[in-house]
Amino acid sequence: MINGSRDLLVVSKFESLTDKELDRQLVHLNQILFSIESMNTYAVVNEVLDLNKYKVITKPHLVAQAIRQGTNKPFVFIYNKN
Repeated sequence: MINGSRDLLVVSKFESLTDKELDRQLVHLNQILFSIESMNTYAVVNEVLDLNKYKVITKPHLVAQAIRQGTNKPFVFIYNKN
């Protein structure tokens, strides 16, 4: 099995998979997850709620900027739009 940087649980309807088939599925899963785990995607699906200024920041570039600043301001929250 190929060593990766994440733990994945693969559920299959088949009784058993060969090592080659399992490696192939893990490679595909890692490619899919790598492509969607970026700051741009994270900024699009999240919002910043600033209760100090009574603002909801939804623009992706401003959300990414607020996340990159990394300051822990009181009453400023990052939450998912879901």
